[in-house]
Amino acid sequence: MSRRAGIIFFKVDGTQYSAKGNFTYNLGKPKREAIVGADEVHGFKETPQVSFIEGEVTDSATLNLGTLVTLDGVTVTLELANGKVIMLRDAWYAGEGTGNSDDANIGVRFEGMSGEEVS
Repeated sequence: MSRRAGIIFFKVDGTQYSAKGNFTYNLGKPKREAIVGADEVHGFKETPQVSFIEGEVTDSATLNLGTLVTLDGVTVTLELANGKVIMLRDAWYAGEGTGNSDDANIGVRFEGMSGEEVS
């Protein structure tokens, strides 16, 4: 049986950050929702979604929060334990920039115009 979950790697422009906990992502493909009439389903509509990668990293003395929260035009990758790599190109930091001293957590969220699975 192959590994499906577990160890991940989170990188911004090739710099690896200490990924912590659960990361979520969305490739930014259109969201489909049913159009339901009083008589039957009439079809569906599509609305845009933003592509994103979101999770937490561990704070460190070398992590500059001020620089992190102003990143723009970067390439963000999330390497999953199952071998997939999720990539955002020309992405920007879209989180709050809030740190937590108890667990040394910093929430991160990067958004982009589109996302893709590259492997």
